[in-house]
Amino acid sequence: MWVIVLEALGALALLIFIVWWTMFSGRRRGERVDPPADEPGDGGPRP
Repeated sequence: MWVIVLEALGALALLIFIVWWTMFSGRRRGERVDPPADEPGDGGPRP
């Protein structure tokens, strides 16, 4: 019986670790800032 409880606790700990890793292990300074566009409505620098 205790082996089943121990295995369930291990699976729960692994699930919590995976959720924590995917939520809080992003970039250190947040999202990247895109460079400004050359013209309004332009997607970025011209080729």
